[in-house]
Amino acid sequence: MSFTLTSKDYVNYINIVKQRIYENGDYISGLDAATGDGDHWSNINMGFESLAAAGEELQNMPIDAAFKKIGMLMMSKIGGSSGILYGGAYMAASKVIAGKESIDSQDLCNAMEAMVNDMMQRGKAEPGMKTMIDSLYPAVMAYKQALSANISGRETMILVKKAAIDGAEATRNMEAVKGRASYQTNKGVGNLDPGAVTMSYQIECLCDYIIDNLIDK
Repeated sequence: MSFTLTSKDYVNYINIVKQRIYENGDYISGLDAATGDGDHWSNINMGFESLAAAGEELQNMPIDAAFKKIGMLMMSKIGGSSGILYGGAYMAASKVIAGKESIDSQDLCNAMEAMVNDMMQRGKAEPGMKTMIDSLYPAVMAYKQALSANISGRETMILVKKAAIDGAEATRNMEAVKGRASYQTNKGVGNLDPGAVTMSYQIECLCDYIIDNLIDK
């Protein structure tokens, strides 16, 4: 069974994931200190705080316009490469759901696929390079497979969430190809990628929100 996701739902989700990211600040900063520049948490936290602050405006927009606005905010508020990648991803997603007041499950899958494709193109990265893509890409693949198999909405979200979490965990054993970790002797092996972890938080929170609020019990 599909569902209908509105801009108001998406703002509700943003508030949930903002809190999740905020509460895990020390953990994410620790991961980043081991493999990156140490600023991933502060950047992504600032980005979601700005989205939450714009919640009233966002929830009154059609969802395609809301995604475009989210992209613009993330590009301007998140420092470093993450801002460009997240901003571009949301703008790409807004294009594939153009003209939509709200979206269904297939639309959401299409939007997430547009996001990961844009991130890979902009970042010149692929799965296996120890980046946020290693959480988002398997989640999108699981989503597409579940829709093709006509699996229930609840089970689909469970599979998407698991793929995202497992994808982030898999970065522990990957060698970094990009970023500061790629210059380390061990290429960051043994440490989780903080970008993949915060991406998994977002997908997990979104799937849980849909299960808890949009799918019939």
